[in-house]
Amino acid sequence: MRIIFMGSPDFAVPTLDALVDAGHDVVAAYTQPPRPAGRGKAERPTAVQERAGELGIEVRSPKSLKGEAEQHAFAELEADVAVVAAYGLILPQPILDAPMLGCLNVHGSLLPRWRGAAPVQRAIMAGDDCTGVTIMQMEAGLDTGPMLLKRAVEIEDKNAAQLTEELAKLGAAMMVEVLADLPSYEPIEQPGEGVTYAAKISKEEARIDWSRPAAQLARQVQGLAPFPGAWFEANGERIKLLAADVEAGHGAPGEVIDDQLTIGCGNGALRPTLVQRAGKGAMGAGELLRGFAIPKGTVLR
Repeated sequence: MRIIFMGSPDFAVPTLDALVDAGHDVVAAYTQPPRPAGRGKAERPTAVQERAGELGIEVRSPKSLKGEAEQHAFAELEADVAVVAAYGLILPQPILDAPMLGCLNVHGSLLPRWRGAAPVQRAIMAGDDCTGVTIMQMEAGLDTGPMLLKRAVEIEDKNAAQLTEELAKLGAAMMVEVLADLPSYEPIEQPGEGVTYAAKISKEEARIDWSRPAAQLARQVQGLAPFPGAWFEANGERIKLLAADVEAGHGAPGEVIDDQLTIGCGNGALRPTLVQRAGKGAMGAGELLRGFAIPKGTVLR
């Protein structure tokens, strides 16, 4: 097929690779513009821009697709279908209508649960047992289109990065499977019940509130690792908490209750197993404590 690919982060790259490997003609890759990143705030291209460049695919990175000129340029590609994976921009109706077979999306949840920007993180943080991938036909609503194929994945103890990688590979294989025999996949309307929305993760959500139950905080840590990373303050410094175990200990919220950095919560306690100081690599709690004293009785913020 003649395909326009639309995606931005690492999640989208396996689908792009799979389309090329399957012999499809990817005539252009649409991705979000480079953005300032890192300490130097140098502009960094998206993962899709980098990979498309390596594959020799034309890259387009408009700030918006609402203008007539951009819509005309999109339609001029005369694509059979557009494949979308975490693109990050709203697709106006003229864009949705331009490809002969419409626009198909790789979405990282079992729709209609977790429509929106952060389905992987929200599923983990909510304590879901499983999530998955849905291949859907796109329409004007937010992830509301009819579904073509769904497959589930157990979440278990995977963090957001690990689960995202697994879903990305699964979604890539599913999209190739659907495109190989698209007419045989009957679109199924999403049910009206069970709809939840996966809002973008805010900076405020990453800060740990020790008054919450330890089990909830453990899911927060798991769902935000490694980026943006749940965090707390100790000795006036921000510490990222990348992995932690729930313990049966008791203490005031935020109180360090032993010499292993076990921390009291609103219910139960949390023992960090992987942490990260600003500008340093991830390390175990024991390694942190050898060079950064947080004695028993300290109350963390």
